Amino acid sequence: MPSNSPIVLLRESAGDRYLPIWIGAVEATAIAFAQQGVVPPRPLTHDLIKDLLEATGNEISEIRITEMRDGVFFAVLVLASGVEVSARPSDSIALALRLGTRIVCADEVLDEAGLAIPDEQEDEVEKFREFLDHVTPEDFEKE
Repeated sequence: MPSNSPIVLLRESAGDRYLPIWIGAVEATAIAFAQQGVVPPRPLTHDLIKDLLEATGNEISEIRITEMRDGVFFAVLVLASGVEVSARPSDSIALALRLGTRIVCADEVLDEAGLAIPDEQEDEVEKFREFLDHVTPEDFEKE
């Protein structure tokens, strides 16, 4: 596993599996911008692709994460016309967030790389996140 690399954690919509995908810093920034609703003064690459699709009347019906080979994930953009375009999952996710497009993953990929996290563990993770959001260095000072 790459160290100090951003990770996207996709959650299975009808299950308890997560799919961790390590991504580059640029793609992580593009995904974070889309999640936070940040609109840059000039279009970034993913914004440009979105604008290009909209201007030409093309739609992406879904993003598919299709396989994993040698630890590398592969994806396709599925256009409404049926055309499939090979893409990196990180770019695909950044684009899907901008377009509101659903992301699907092949069962074989989830079976191979998915991590099952039962609901009770997820609750513990959420409690820990809340703790981290509110803890201060002073909370650890000796009395």
